[in-house]
Amino acid sequence: MEAVDTVSALQPILVGGSDAIENGDTVEQRVDDGARDDRDLIFFCPDVTDATTIKRVRQFQDQGYPVTVFGFRRERYNRDYAPSWPYVPLGATSDGRYGQRLRALLGALPAIIANRLRLARASVFYARNIDQLILTLFARLLSWSRAPIVYEVLDIPPILTGHGMQSRLLRAIERLCLKRIRLLVVSSPGFHRHYFEAIQNYGGPWFLLENKLHPSIRQAPTLPPEGRAVARARRAERRWVVGYYGLIRGDDTFELMTRLAERLRDRVVFKFRGVLTTVDEGKFRDALERHENMIYGGPYVPHQDLGRLYGDVDFAWALDLEHVDHNSRWLLPCRFYEAGFFGVPCLAVRGFEAGERVEQLEIGWIFREPLEDALVRFFETLDPADYEARRERLEAIPEREFVAGEDIAALCTWFGDRKPAAGDPAADSEPSDPGLTLTRHAAAISRSVGTWTGSPKQRHVQGPTP
Repeated sequence: MEAVDTVSALQPILVGGSDAIENGDTVEQRVDDGARDDRDLIFFCPDVTDATTIKRVRQFQDQGYPVTVFGFRRERYNRDYAPSWPYVPLGATSDGRYGQRLRALLGALPAIIANRLRLARASVFYARNIDQLILTLFARLLSWSRAPIVYEVLDIPPILTGHGMQSRLLRAIERLCLKRIRLLVVSSPGFHRHYFEAIQNYGGPWFLLENKLHPSIRQAPTLPPEGRAVARARRAERRWVVGYYGLIRGDDTFELMTRLAERLRDRVVFKFRGVLTTVDEGKFRDALERHENMIYGGPYVPHQDLGRLYGDVDFAWALDLEHVDHNSRWLLPCRFYEAGFFGVPCLAVRGFEAGERVEQLEIGWIFREPLEDALVRFFETLDPADYEARRERLEAIPEREFVAGEDIAALCTWFGDRKPAAGDPAADSEPSDPGLTLTRHAAAISRSVGTWTGSPKQRHVQGPTP
């Protein structure tokens, strides 16, 4: 199957880099000496081709940071892609294969040692997931750096919530690492509330940085007016289209959609775009052959294609049943923000973090068990006028719910001194005390995160009581 091109839409706007630094070649030899600041933000990431990696690099560059990425690759994405920003390749890893990932971490050490002088000039280390946090601590120790470490978490993998010896050991290692970071960054308040606070007993500073879209999404092409008119006419006849875009994962999720397709043959079409991850490809192909109302359109280019994709559907599928006891229950998926920006209501599970947000904003529909019967009943009885009213409400929601704004600037105040980007209003308006900026940020997100409780010595956002 063709891999998803997750990056080409953003390539023209990423700056400051060149080809990869090969073995034995240090990043200092490839970075422009004329960069305005020789103190980099060093970003350790699990996949240099991932769309969220590229978005985060762009956001840091927008805030005036020269960024150097030390990163792995995961073979399912963009195998020939070479980032346009400075980066040090660390090898290849695979989802879920923890033995292989441990070997990959050990194999990355020579590249880190070779670039220790660059690491010594870091102004901040930014590590995404536990593997990269361990490498970051090694890199900081090796380079004798005193730069702060920020730990970002976008998912809680099953190995961190298990009851076996391997899971307990990895949680213990993570707890030790958490004592050495300046700030924890999570993409959903559920990760802090249910895992870091409840399981890891983490009481340090944390920051909510949701998976919101980069502001460049405003330039994404959308469906032509005639296409929207066709969609409205179809909805008036009570024929609905559900879109599931991105990483297609979870056998339980896909099997539920297959049963719905069987029971709602003349009522609902399910459209898939993206790549399969934890869904069996044979079962996927077989289901598509048996059900004409299940359609797979292949991979797509994020940002560039999203407007047209969401313009072609009536609902975004946000029911993630892969890990219902932990990660699926706690996360806020990217498709929630994508669908919201393009005015498409979400379908979600009651009691899950995504479902709570959908219900809070009244921008979609949520369902409880038994999900299959509840969804069938919903589609068989949904009135087009009720749908259009819900969609109008969604379109009236402020854009800031779905598009990143001041949150990344507030995050960067935790990093210490920096040079603001040209034209950055933060150059004149941001206070020197990061606590003051984060107070304003906390107030803006208090309904989902909690309240500001920090003193000048504490400075941390406290999550709500579970």
